[in-house]
Amino acid sequence: MKNDEKNEKTDNRRRSFLQAGSAALLSLAMPPSGAAQPRPSESLAMLGGPKAVSFPADKFKELTRWPRYGQNEKDALNRLIDTNAFYEELPLFEKEWQAYTGIPFLRAHINGSSAINSMLFAIDMEPGSEILVPSYDFPTDCVAMRFFGYVPNFVDIDPATGCFDLEDARKRITTRTRAIFPMHSWGMPCEMDHIRAFAKEKNLIVLEDAAHSHGASMQGKKTGTWGDLAIFSYQASKPMPTVEGGMGMYYNRLHYERATAYGEYSAPATFPLDSPVHRYAGTGYGQKYRMHPFAAAIGRVQLRGLDAHNALVNKNVRRMNDALIQLTGLSEPRVRPDQQRVYYYANMVLLDSTKAGFSRDALKKALRAEGVDATTWVYPEQHKLTIYRESQWWHHLPAIPTSLPGDDYINGQHIFLPLIYGEADDLIDQYIKAFQKVWAHRSQLG
Repeated sequence: MKNDEKNEKTDNRRRSFLQAGSAALLSLAMPPSGAAQPRPSESLAMLGGPKAVSFPADKFKELTRWPRYGQNEKDALNRLIDTNAFYEELPLFEKEWQAYTGIPFLRAHINGSSAINSMLFAIDMEPGSEILVPSYDFPTDCVAMRFFGYVPNFVDIDPATGCFDLEDARKRITTRTRAIFPMHSWGMPCEMDHIRAFAKEKNLIVLEDAAHSHGASMQGKKTGTWGDLAIFSYQASKPMPTVEGGMGMYYNRLHYERATAYGEYSAPATFPLDSPVHRYAGTGYGQKYRMHPFAAAIGRVQLRGLDAHNALVNKNVRRMNDALIQLTGLSEPRVRPDQQRVYYYANMVLLDSTKAGFSRDALKKALRAEGVDATTWVYPEQHKLTIYRESQWWHHLPAIPTSLPGDDYINGQHIFLPLIYGEADDLIDQYIKAFQKVWAHRSQLG
């Protein structure tokens, strides 16, 4: 199939998807009367019926508490305090993360933002270079570009996945585009095989924001190892939290040396004599981004339990979502069979209001009345924020999209449910019952 034919078909599918989502905001049509749905039983709690969720509040708080630290983390910190062997911890953590990911070069940073700054310095592109980046993104990915003369080129997200929309990126590339910077949203891997193929075709550097996706993979290859350069964040809300911390990931030794020397004055002295960065021994490039030893100690403990943690959270989500997505109009972000996602912050489900017959606000109100901790949060779209409209910050002003319908769909149709970090089948079953009860009374919500 020719590329233009393939792109036209993809665009048609995407337009149909978004038109259905947009229609939900205009007209709430009831689902077909023959659709198999739960039958009404007890009245909705918001109308005086009993709550579906009776799980004890104190136990719920403990099961959903994050981050979670225990005696092993306390012992690791006490050992450092007792021995004063603080800076031995950083290379140990780096070595263990390297063994876990298989990346040839990496460096621990004080946070994910410092890792991003170091990565952008490392690529050493000409001022005015544009980077394709989702607007649905953490601000540092975009704002930090200004320090190096780079300019964000805002891209939509795919409404089916919540991740970087490559088809939209194809339309936005310009003669100034030099790099592409996808983010694995909420622990869902981007389609990095397609992104890398596109980058190779257009001669783009691939940067990778894996801040949400510790332990996720695609085709057996972990996120953070698909890009030419990548970053992780270990901030307290992340799947592997060290309270604060970050990691830079590199395949190219020069990228590694430039990024490392940008944030550590003593690093150039350790590089080979023929390294172009070695001559900056004693000064580096002026920043200090070294990870705190306490964070490295916590990271080493957390890493040992990362895969087991991800497996437990995934098991709980599957028990819940396999039931929920049977309900008319309710789905979850699409994950390919060759992808293994993880979960950051929450379990996101998506409501198609047209099919369900009621709005997201009505659903959230009904669920919360039943005792479900259902929330929403609009991820700030970078292209709508002030700094990108002020010329003093940029080599040239970023192009501001008139519409990013994928952003609008995910922000407008998602429901967040809590992640459960323990064995809690009874709690999960009560959440399922609450959803089924609401769907059984959907005519009262429409």
